[in-house]
Amino acid sequence: MHTIIKSLLAGTLAAGFALSAMAQDNGSVVRRRTTDRNAPKQQDGTVVTERMQNFFSEDNSSISDADRQWMRVIYRSIDLDKDKNAPLYFPEEPIDGQENLFRIILRLLADNTIPAYEYLDGREIFTDKYRIKTRDVLERFYIPFTDAKGSTEKNPKFNIDENDVPTNEVLSYYVVERWEYDTRNNRLTPVVEAICPVLHRSGDFGGDALKYPMFWVKFSDLRPYLAAQTIFIDDDNNLPTCTYDDFFTLNLYDGDIYKTRNLKNKSMVQLYPDPDDLQRAQDSIQSTLDNFEKKLWVPTREEVIAAREAREALAAGADSTAVEKAEPKTSRTRASARSTKRSTKDSGSSTRTKVSKPKAPKPSSSSSNATRSVRRRK
Repeated sequence: MHTIIKSLLAGTLAAGFALSAMAQDNGSVVRRRTTDRNAPKQQDGTVVTERMQNFFSEDNSSISDADRQWMRVIYRSIDLDKDKNAPLYFPEEPIDGQENLFRIILRLLADNTIPAYEYLDGREIFTDKYRIKTRDVLERFYIPFTDAKGSTEKNPKFNIDENDVPTNEVLSYYVVERWEYDTRNNRLTPVVEAICPVLHRSGDFGGDALKYPMFWVKFSDLRPYLAAQTIFIDDDNNLPTCTYDDFFTLNLYDGDIYKTRNLKNKSMVQLYPDPDDLQRAQDSIQSTLDNFEKKLWVPTREEVIAAREAREALAAGADSTAVEKAEPKTSRTRASARSTKRSTKDSGSSTRTKVSKPKAPKPSSSSSNATRSVRRRK
């Protein structure tokens, strides 16, 4: 019995060694398939697995209400004409597997990979009730398309030619940010909640281009695909070491605040019609966000001393400036006074004449007798 078992084990081991030797001779190693065949692929062939989608899901990255101590919702307008936001626009055409942000979003919508939601002025509701159909979006903004192979009514898919994608007209984005302060990290963290491409189109008679917000896309749905697309953000370094996910997560973009969540649900322009007041309000909000963490902690002794020295130096500089500004004025005043006095003296001496004083009249005899001393009388 033992002899039979030993012979079976020896035969199994020999077969295993033979298979491994054959695999090495063929130059390949048999590995277990770990990727999903149905997982969507990026333009460069990168596979986005279900595990990546779960990792970047909103439930995994969000903070619970018990940990939140403070939150403010900010709406920004990202202008792609600014140099800092150029990585979202370029390249206009796909080059070496790289494509801009709008091409990624539109391709995912055409493949029915991510949902899009209706743009409601003043409201952002990401529910199935306000989910928008891709066909309606393409027809509304006049983007040519054809039905893809395997498209069904429940799972519609579309083919869009690369030349028909209006990348040159999507010149800005709307972004919803949540600035959250949580007690776990003791930090104020900005979280991008949603992105809306904005189409800039001129009318039939020309003039200034009008803005057409297209739809909202949740950033948590985009993150697995944005994390797989590398970009370069520096002209001095052409190596793509950053991803679109890093670009938004690290707040590398530059956006103007056009609205904050408020009880009246009004935009900044409605609250501050004057342009100067609007700019001051935007700067005040940004300054509050930047200095929020500094106000949470008691400054150290070194920081207090440094702040006091800075105030004293500023005050001393202001005093010296005031003295320097006052000295020339005083010297000029004194000089003008001396010159005026000198001119007056000279003019007085030149016009001065000798005036003889009138002689007092001699007293009469009667008056002299009346005033004579009594002692001299005899």
